[in-house]
Amino acid sequence: MERKNKMGYMPMTRLMINMSLPLMFSLLIQSLYNIVDSIFVARLGQEALTAVSLAYPVQILMIAVSVGTSVGINSLLSKSIGAKDSALTGNTATTGVLLSLLGAAVFMLLGLFCTDSFAGMFTSDPFIGGACAEYLSICMLFCLGTFVSTMFQRFLQSVGNTVGSMLTLVAGAVTNLILDPILIFGLLGFPAMGIRGAAIATVIGQWICAVYAVLLNRFCNPTVQPKWKGYRLEGRILADIYRVGLPTIITQALGSIMVSAINGILMPLSPAAVAFFGVYYKLQNFLFMPMNGLGQAAIPIVGYNYGTRQPERVRSAFCTALPMAAGIALLATAVFCAIPGWLLQLFDADANMLALGIPALRTISFTFVFASVTMILGYAASGLGNGFINMAGTSLRQVIIFVPLVWILAKTAGIGSVWYAFWAAEPAAALYAIFSSIRLLYKRGILTDRLYPLAGKTHPR
Repeated sequence: MERKNKMGYMPMTRLMINMSLPLMFSLLIQSLYNIVDSIFVARLGQEALTAVSLAYPVQILMIAVSVGTSVGINSLLSKSIGAKDSALTGNTATTGVLLSLLGAAVFMLLGLFCTDSFAGMFTSDPFIGGACAEYLSICMLFCLGTFVSTMFQRFLQSVGNTVGSMLTLVAGAVTNLILDPILIFGLLGFPAMGIRGAAIATVIGQWICAVYAVLLNRFCNPTVQPKWKGYRLEGRILADIYRVGLPTIITQALGSIMVSAINGILMPLSPAAVAFFGVYYKLQNFLFMPMNGLGQAAIPIVGYNYGTRQPERVRSAFCTALPMAAGIALLATAVFCAIPGWLLQLFDADANMLALGIPALRTISFTFVFASVTMILGYAASGLGNGFINMAGTSLRQVIIFVPLVWILAKTAGIGSVWYAFWAAEPAAALYAIFSSIRLLYKRGILTDRLYPLAGKTHPR
């Protein structure tokens, strides 16, 4: 029976590659939504690019709520599937669908009433503010596609079907890639809609992704199906979901808080720096997606094997994912150091952005290995039902240490020095993640004094 699920028996290196490669590819495709929008919008001018960069924190926040909730669902589903509890699996899936609809409804209301106020917080320029509000209102009013697609992708991932999850994202991203130039510049008889066209292309792609994910789960995933007959919302299921999901939401939302804070610090000093930071953050997200894929693959692998009481496979998952992530981080560092100018030119960077951005990209890239450690350990800890390590590590690297240092360096040493804030924040977060993960592994009984006699007293499971 155990051999029916590859997460319980496949050699760990092979399993990690088997599950993470489709996720890496799908996340790279997903990140193209904002990359492609920015590349095409940059052709409209730096003001348009700045407007999209100002809108990006809200998009991060939407993704944070949808991904965080679905990560909590994924963690609980993986453990219930491993424990062969079909009733809990069906109830959890139904709860996930309801939570995704609720999350979408909240952001639709915010999109209806709050976009102008948000844009006005960061700029008094009427063109930039108006373009930002217009782009945001469309993305938020039609955000249901994002929430539904994310939830049903996690249903597929919870049984190890990462290829199906990848295909749904490919469908959405290809749609967006095709529609972006058509709707922005008015090709094939369509009117030129500028930034509005970029937003419309994005939401159409997200809806295509959602429809495909629902259909694929309905016909190809009999294990995880919402059970509406006799369904009752159970407090213990919500508690288990958000024990992992809430810290993950906060973790993901920290990116929104960080980008908004940095925009607020940089905008009075240099609008070009705001545009650059928006470009950097999207490039970084793109190059970090393989590490995210590894981390997301680790969640169901760790959760399933913890549920089936195979601690040696849980240890193996940690030990396999970390060096793989470090290798990806080193590759990303090499790319940022070797071709920073070419990367910025993808976004029609002018002379000011190039002068600012080329040394900045090289400075930041030397911290990527530390970031990989924090990310992978945080994801793997989520598979054990602990979302706090991921949240705290991300808080340290993106907000608690990073933002104050950027403010201090901007005030005392100028724009060119602010990027050295990464050099303090990333190593500190990595050290926290290492020590906290070791403690969690002892608490869960994954590590013992018999295996690691110098590590300290064994914690009860």
